[in-house]
Amino acid sequence: MPPRINDDERLRRLEAVTDATLSRLDASDLLDELLDRVRDLLGVDTAAILLLDEHARQLVATAAKGLEEEVRAGFRIAVGRGFAGRIAAMRRPVRIADVTAGDVVNPILLEKGIRSLLGVPVMAGRDLVGVLHVGTLTRRDFGDDDVKLLQMVADRAAVAGRIRSAKLDQSAALALQRSLLPARLPRVPGVELAARYVPGHATGVGGDWYDVFSLPTGWLGVVIGDVSGHGLASAVVMGRVRSALRAYALICEDPGEALTLLNRKVHTFEAGSLTTALYAMISPDRDRVLISSAGHLRPVLVEPGRPAVFAGVPVDPPLGVARPPRPRCSTELPLSPGAVLLCYTDGLVERRAEVIDHGLERLLTSVRADAADVVCANVMADVAAEMPTDDIAVLAVRRTP
Repeated sequence: MPPRINDDERLRRLEAVTDATLSRLDASDLLDELLDRVRDLLGVDTAAILLLDEHARQLVATAAKGLEEEVRAGFRIAVGRGFAGRIAAMRRPVRIADVTAGDVVNPILLEKGIRSLLGVPVMAGRDLVGVLHVGTLTRRDFGDDDVKLLQMVADRAAVAGRIRSAKLDQSAALALQRSLLPARLPRVPGVELAARYVPGHATGVGGDWYDVFSLPTGWLGVVIGDVSGHGLASAVVMGRVRSALRAYALICEDPGEALTLLNRKVHTFEAGSLTTALYAMISPDRDRVLISSAGHLRPVLVEPGRPAVFAGVPVDPPLGVARPPRPRCSTELPLSPGAVLLCYTDGLVERRAEVIDHGLERLLTSVRADAADVVCANVMADVAAEMPTDDIAVLAVRRTP
């Protein structure tokens, strides 16, 4: 029979799990601290948390006390298999008083000599986050109070698990984006280049991107785009779109033609993602530019001694449309010495509770025919919000005076 729990002990257990100081720990430290406390409160020998890898449908050993080998070995188990897999599949507690080889899949549990096990699912609402289990080296019949306490710990661990997963996604998205955005813009004869990128979400990197590349024909490719959403999924789509456009740029002498092929690719393989892009090709002698827009805001064009204007470029439908109503357009514009072409994403000019026209007006008054880096600096200072709610990408190209 399990020992009887009095009111004082229940209160001690509750305080140990709901302690406000736990909220000050980061996700990994919180999981470790919870396992330490649950081992002490339940008087068990081992405690472990396995978090769900949703793509693989596997539980991954993430934190453990008394079973550290499980984490070091990177133990994984499919949902439905073994002790932890059963808990994940059924989404309810499981108690085993006498563990046998048929009850577990992980050989570490058997090698450790685990005699009794208790496990509960780690849930966030209706979503499975993982499994929390404890074990003893001597036989034990876990009681209802033990189950309730372990479930309380699991509820606290669910928050840490979600935070940890979000941080991993954010880190992966940031690493992916850094590999895709030019670390340093190329030095190209006849033009000056400058760019800025500011993430606008605490949850991670978004889908704004830019690119500059020289083509074998001597033309210079300049691209800016925006994939809807944020985090790793948007960063992955962004990478695919960027790579595809580079490939199409090698076989197309017209930006509208390249965006037509890119539209077909996005519609076929990236269905459901709203993507805009602006592709400009600057001639080898730098005196003209061909531009095509797929749902993207028109760039700003400013010549020395003249006010800035939005380039007279038709805006075609975004990428991913099944059958555009008409062929995508390419517009040729002159690029005089000292002229600046400024490309940007909507995060620069959009504000909540304000029509976008106000932001566009601010942008026009801010752009001057100056050095590319000065143009970017002025635009970010005068137009960009101090605390943007969306990503901002800015790319300035100036023909050398």
